[in-house]
Amino acid sequence: MGLWLNPLPSGQLRNSACVFIVGLSLFAAGAHLSYLNIGPQQARTKARYDFVKERLRRRRDG
Repeated sequence: MGLWLNPLPSGQLRNSACVFIVGLSLFAAGAHLSYLNIGPQQARTKARYDFVKERLRRRRDG
């Protein structure tokens, strides 16, 4: 418990900040790429849904 009360050495604090910034930038890059690809993903999902819906309708009708 006493470990948390001691200040971190400057090198360790700097390394932690760098790792945090790298992680944050990777997260931001992933979110950006996900946002760019959401339109095509939604289009594929809708096309698949429409295909299955039409196929089931044809089987039911006859």
